Amino acid sequence: MISVSEAQKLITANSNIIETITVPLYEATGLVSAENMFSNINFPPFDQSAMDGYGFRLEDLDENKSLTITDEIPAGLFPIKPLLPNSAVRIFTGAPVPMGCNTIIMQEKVTVVNNQLYINDEQINIGANIRTKGFQTKIGDLVLESKTKITPGVIGYLAGLGFDKIKVFRKPNICVITTGNELNNPGNTLEPGKVYECNSYSLHAALSEYYINPKKVISVKDNEVELTQVIKNNIPNFDIIILSGGVSVGDYDFVSKALENCGVEKIFHKVKQKPGKPLYFGKINNTLIFGLPGNPSALLSCFYLYISPVIKNMMGLKTENKTLLPLSNSFTKKAGLTFFLKAKMEENKVTILQAQESFLMSSFAYANCIVRLDENKTELNVGDLVEVYLLN
Repeated sequence: MISVSEAQKLITANSNIIETITVPLYEATGLVSAENMFSNINFPPFDQSAMDGYGFRLEDLDENKSLTITDEIPAGLFPIKPLLPNSAVRIFTGAPVPMGCNTIIMQEKVTVVNNQLYINDEQINIGANIRTKGFQTKIGDLVLESKTKITPGVIGYLAGLGFDKIKVFRKPNICVITTGNELNNPGNTLEPGKVYECNSYSLHAALSEYYINPKKVISVKDNEVELTQVIKNNIPNFDIIILSGGVSVGDYDFVSKALENCGVEKIFHKVKQKPGKPLYFGKINNTLIFGLPGNPSALLSCFYLYISPVIKNMMGLKTENKTLLPLSNSFTKKAGLTFFLKAKMEENKVTILQAQESFLMSSFAYANCIVRLDENKTELNVGDLVEVYLLN
């Protein structure tokens, strides 16, 4: 049985960023850019009105009480006529500014009488309300660095510069296999001796936080032959296979044996931790295999602590999600195992929740973090700093 730190190092050493692909911008949210991107245009691409109003030359007001409105320029109009001296144009937000115009005044600060424009703003300055060509972005500017997470803001920024596709690190293909004779599907009547299967649901939800849907979710009974065949059939098609349950050493725990039958290299099996002691990690070719405990709270803890960093690494995301916070309640434990405890972080402190048993999910319904207590720690008091893994 190895330590938590050893387990994390072994997983990191055996996982890498996967290949890049080019996707439509509409499909890129949540992914990570795989190259530096440079603008092919100026933005704005022309001098542009920032509002609905009137454009004129400010110096013309030195000799005129009013200016004659000679033209109207809506957004999208091109070409446009140069602005004549002592004249003004009606102009709208986003419209190109005509040559010779150096000031735009909002429509609320003018009076128009018989096509004559009277300015009601003594504070107007030259250049007012004009978005100059290239103000935001110039041709050749670096607009997105490699390994940047693509957010809705990034999507809008790139689309506004004319990009319709982007090179990214692709999402890993993931298969979830749940095992157990005792599992009953939610929505059905609970049969005697059965429990509702929830692990595929929590894994699906956790993966969706990375905009990933598992490509396949399979339910298998506690049968070595059947489980071996299912694993063997799916290894070639997936980057990660997550197995739920059957990973301990009971008479009906066949995951380890089935993986051995498939030629999977066992990298470790069992970690000095609670919950999730029987955690399994192996590899075959380029496929990573995780065997997680069947107890639902242990399974989700192991996902966040071990599989989540792998997914982030594969996708080029930053993996750091830890901080130090003071405890708001005390906790005691025996030495020998690293504890991972569901907790709630608020007001710059963290509270360890009740219901920490590995089969209970009620605390996860309220948790927004996991507190790590190292194996040699036995007692923690209010105010002690603890390592906190942020969820989501």
